[in-house]
Amino acid sequence: MPDPTTAPVAGEPDYDHLLRANLTRVFNERDPARRAAALDDLFVTEPVMFEPTGLVRGKAAIAAVAGRLLEQFGPAFRFVPEGQGVGHHGLGTLRWTAGPEGGPVTVTGADAAEIVDGRIARLWVLLDPPRT
Repeated sequence: MPDPTTAPVAGEPDYDHLLRANLTRVFNERDPARRAAALDDLFVTEPVMFEPTGLVRGKAAIAAVAGRLLEQFGPAFRFVPEGQGVGHHGLGTLRWTAGPEGGPVTVTGADAAEIVDGRIARLWVLLDPPRT
């Protein structure tokens, strides 16, 4: 008989799919209209993103942050998921690397997300310390 204290919670979202889609469809998307559509698909109505240097509220503000990152780092810059996104009880994480496509990795980190009704409600962007 299964141990009820370790049984998976029914109705868990697909953490890997949501967090990978966030990287691909939001933070790697250069077309503003497609990025906005992805935010509508993946995020709750009023999401909050926690960055190391500040707080970002709302889909439009998150879209603007993603667009500025892509402009700042150039046309070949990409976020690449590492491993599989995991989670339970509404909290998911996915590690990633970023840098020019085919070039050296310039930053690494992880996203942690609170998932509510199958959508990202809060997103924490966790940056690793710079490599020395």
